[in-house]
Amino acid sequence: MSTGLGALVAGLFGAIFGSFLNVVAYRLPRKESLASPPSRCPSCGTPIKPYDNIPVLSWLILRGRCRACGEKFSGRYALVELATGLLCAGVVLDKGADSDAYLGLALVLLLVPVTLIDLDHRIIPNTLMIIGTVVAPVILLATDPDSLVEHLIAAAAGGGFFLLAALAYPAGMGMGDVKLAFVLGLFLGGAVAPALLIALLSGTVIGVAIIARKGQAEGRKTQVPFGPFLALGGVVALFVGDAIADWYVDNFF
Repeated sequence: MSTGLGALVAGLFGAIFGSFLNVVAYRLPRKESLASPPSRCPSCGTPIKPYDNIPVLSWLILRGRCRACGEKFSGRYALVELATGLLCAGVVLDKGADSDAYLGLALVLLLVPVTLIDLDHRIIPNTLMIIGTVVAPVILLATDPDSLVEHLIAAAAGGGFFLLAALAYPAGMGMGDVKLAFVLGLFLGGAVAPALLIALLSGTVIGVAIIARKGQAEGRKTQVPFGPFLALGGVVALFVGDAIADWYVDNFF
């Protein structure tokens, strides 16, 4: 399969998975079943027909409304589907249409619900972290077993660094962030270093912006989940993390 065709297939399946990840992001923190009941309108309770559940396209055709009652659906559903599809396509374009893409695809599909749930509920579910902790080594063993030790060391380093930060400043860092840093190390290996750096820098920039807007006293009380910043760092590092690490080593060591 050519890289272009592989990216197209990955994009389509990514959008389909994005639809499911919307369900995960809504139901998992509420401890609801992911399998039943089928998707339905939150307003009138009418089950959504399969032909009205086509990622992105159905939302556009129905203009973001329920076919039965006309109630408006959030545009976030379509945006998540589109973003997941684009990210999956990007992974294949970057890594190739072969087993080299598996780890990146799995990371993207993990980070999407992590980001949504942390934004909505300020938590990073243990269930998703356990899945990531199992899936990453399995993929590595199947595709690149020689790199497993590097990834385990990176996971211990990333998780350990954030654990120290959480112990030193519990109000600013949660254990969910520590676990996510560990999982990022499993997926990214040495590229976890630029991922964490990007997360810290972007989080700092947003924090400064909030303080500038609300004032120091009120701004410092504003709770901002850090998981989305870690997810951002993870995605950036997935595509250019190795290049950043190589540049740093070449110029400063």
